[in-house]
Amino acid sequence: MSFDLREMTGSGVLIGDGAMGTLLAERGVGFGHPYARANVTHPEMVAGIHEEYIRAGAGVIETNTFSANRFKLEVHELEDRVREVNEAGARLARKAADIAGTNGSKALVLGAIGPLGRPLCPVGPVTEAEARAVFLEQAEALLEGGADALVLETFTDLVELRLAHEAVRGLGVPIVAYKTFVEDGETLSEGLPGRAAREISALGVDLSGSNCTVGPQRMVGIIEGMSAEVGPVAAFPNPGLPQLVDGKVRFRRDVDHFALYGRKLAEAGARLVGGCCGTTPEHVKALADALRDFRPGTTPNRGVSVRTVEEEKPQEVLDGPSTDLAEKLRTGFAVAVEVDLPRGNDITRVVEASRRLKERGVDAIDISDGARARLRMHPVAAARIVQEEVGIEVVAHISCRDRNIIGLQADFLGAAALGVKNILAVTGDPTQIGDYPEATGVFDTDSAGLVHILSRMNRGEDLAGNSIGGPAGFLIGSAFNPTAEDLDGEIEKLRRKIGAGAHAFWTQPVFEIGALEVALERLGDLDPCLLLGLMPLRSARQAEFLHHEVPGVDIPKPVREKLATLSPEDAPKYGVEVAQNILAKAQPLVNGAYIMPPASAPDLAGEVIEAISTQRSAVG
Repeated sequence: MSFDLREMTGSGVLIGDGAMGTLLAERGVGFGHPYARANVTHPEMVAGIHEEYIRAGAGVIETNTFSANRFKLEVHELEDRVREVNEAGARLARKAADIAGTNGSKALVLGAIGPLGRPLCPVGPVTEAEARAVFLEQAEALLEGGADALVLETFTDLVELRLAHEAVRGLGVPIVAYKTFVEDGETLSEGLPGRAAREISALGVDLSGSNCTVGPQRMVGIIEGMSAEVGPVAAFPNPGLPQLVDGKVRFRRDVDHFALYGRKLAEAGARLVGGCCGTTPEHVKALADALRDFRPGTTPNRGVSVRTVEEEKPQEVLDGPSTDLAEKLRTGFAVAVEVDLPRGNDITRVVEASRRLKERGVDAIDISDGARARLRMHPVAAARIVQEEVGIEVVAHISCRDRNIIGLQADFLGAAALGVKNILAVTGDPTQIGDYPEATGVFDTDSAGLVHILSRMNRGEDLAGNSIGGPAGFLIGSAFNPTAEDLDGEIEKLRRKIGAGAHAFWTQPVFEIGALEVALERLGDLDPCLLLGLMPLRSARQAEFLHHEVPGVDIPKPVREKLATLSPEDAPKYGVEVAQNILAKAQPLVNGAYIMPPASAPDLAGEVIEAISTQRSAVG
């Protein structure tokens, strides 16, 4: 079918269909069963729902393929049936659409493509090339099955939406693209819908719009913002917020309210209006009745702006860190010392140790995030206490293990509000080695993804592009292991973290200067800001354990053998001496030192940094 979608939406309002998944669930296809698989297991039911929407007044229907990409089908071991499921979905919609609707014309079929279901690099593992391939595979199958056009829907991330469009734009069919917005009046008032509409339209899509998440009342504000920037748009709201009833998701069925605001959506600039999750043929019929006599008014020709969100950001949203530690790293040699948190809620000893270390010239205190998966106070809370009581900046380690993407971002917002601006992003140790081995590790992302999120917040926005009120000013740290067995792989990780926005790197402990020199030489064109990790050893037993049983730690044999000959009193002194010697030699090569003393003896760090003053005296 050949048609001009822009022309059709410019002369009137097209009625779209409603939800497919929630109806399939109500009719027995759902829990534990991917909705898209119903295209091959329950074809009569899928076709019947399409026909119900057409009889209700829909002139545009979407295929039952929103979650039918390779990644999402793989969860159900259906990755080898991507083409079959999508072709079947398009054929069923095509067959229903060829039956004349209530207005005597055939309905248009939009091949539905949703987000990948896996995060993109650097937050997740999916590369841009892989993403395009997955989107293209699905789109080609939909067109082979008979779809008239493609709809890229329910995207929260405009970067992912751009990749989807890049993958399918060469297929020669109209493309519709929708962003979904959280129900957040403050965000909407800051102009995000308009900015998103400009960015989507600048891709060259035939129609932009919004779907899902919010109800019809809130959707009116979104559509007003989008239409004001790019002219006619599409609107597919939910009927309202869902609730959990007897373990099942339920939506309200007030079709009159939906129809009332459906007309308001048209008045706000929507020229394709339908429903998303929770809507039914009854909602669509009420909508079609409400819009039967609607005629669009005169709309000024606004054109399509090609400015992107990034281009319009003011200069004060640049991502430079605003901490004293960052300044010290830029202009001098910074020293950070890790102080272990005890169990429980009393960190008096941490505060006292931090005060003594400050007096000895330390610039910052490091507090880990449940290292070795052991239960400890949240590092941001501890950091706030130390900063307030001691007057020294703290580096809060934040791991990906215990919190999902929402929780991690909430932690960062809290850290910024509390003045904890130095963050070390780490992936985190697995729960199996800690206090609660049966606990669930989250790992929505890895350390590079965490760096990316922090960098976005330094630009004044969260991962979804919503404003956080201003740039966070974080110093973004990450880890680097100069003694890694696979040094090339470790350097590639470092390169990826730099690309994601890392400012500085805390290294794993180094016990011989030669290992550091080799790593620096292998870095090639990279010139990262490094804080050299130093661990004053206290015994031969500790050295053997670290070397043989802790990943990423390599202690030279001569050091281990020397420790074995020393008394319990002399071994710690030798450990300090080794760290001092490395620090003295490494000082011209790095930007700072990161000292990890034994939990029971944090003051050993103060003895290690005496090498810095000795080195300065020698130079003087």
